[in-house]
Amino acid sequence: MNRSRRGGAGAVAAALRRLPPAAGQASTLAWRLQWFPVCGSTETLLDHALARGLPAPLAFIARRQSHGHGQDGRPWWSPAGGVWLSAALPWSQPSGDAPLASPALAVTLGLALQLEGLGIQASIKWPNDLVVGGRKLAGVLPRLRWRGSQVLGCRVGVGLNARNRVPPGAIALSELPVHPGTVRSTALVLRALEWAVAASDQAELVRRQAERRLWIQGPLWRAGQAWEVDGLDVDGGLRLCREHQRLVLRRPF
Repeated sequence: MNRSRRGGAGAVAAALRRLPPAAGQASTLAWRLQWFPVCGSTETLLDHALARGLPAPLAFIARRQSHGHGQDGRPWWSPAGGVWLSAALPWSQPSGDAPLASPALAVTLGLALQLEGLGIQASIKWPNDLVVGGRKLAGVLPRLRWRGSQVLGCRVGVGLNARNRVPPGAIALSELPVHPGTVRSTALVLRALEWAVAASDQAELVRRQAERRLWIQGPLWRAGQAWEVDGLDVDGGLRLCREHQRLVLRRPF
């Protein structure tokens, strides 16, 4: 690892040590961090690391990405000043028929909780975004890793606007009264991921707290019909209702 990679990861690790554990946690994760001044995509770096069998928790962090992507492969503009990372996480599989916590809900909720600690009220825009005042602040790309019926872990990509320029309809932390720098924002994201890991076997807690922070902007139109949002399912689905009809939207990752 060259000096710039060591220095970037070292600065994030130092900022992380200065943060208290996430709420409700007695301990933190032993992260393996790698930082790059520029890369094509942190998701690609994580692909290669998992193919080599590197264990979780690990995270790849980039100052900027040249080919970042979000949900459904859509391009994710990733200039310098933002937080762009991909992480592999342990993920608890409850015993019996107890449900797994939704990674999308757990990670976005973890981010919201960290921001609330700074006095920033963020809402969860289903299925995997975080918004402030209706403007997109962060997006997550979560996926469970399976071997047969066994969960091997979770992987998640996170993009958070910190001090970077943002496209129309988005917002950066630097526009808010409290605006931590990029390094501390990266550490806050890692703490949010730790919260999600700790809550991975508490699906109902995640559902309930995420539902309280759900961003609802009126009826949702489907096939020319207006449906009202009625909350969240424990697996992360969005519950809709219309007269006596019920519908659950699910967005696979």
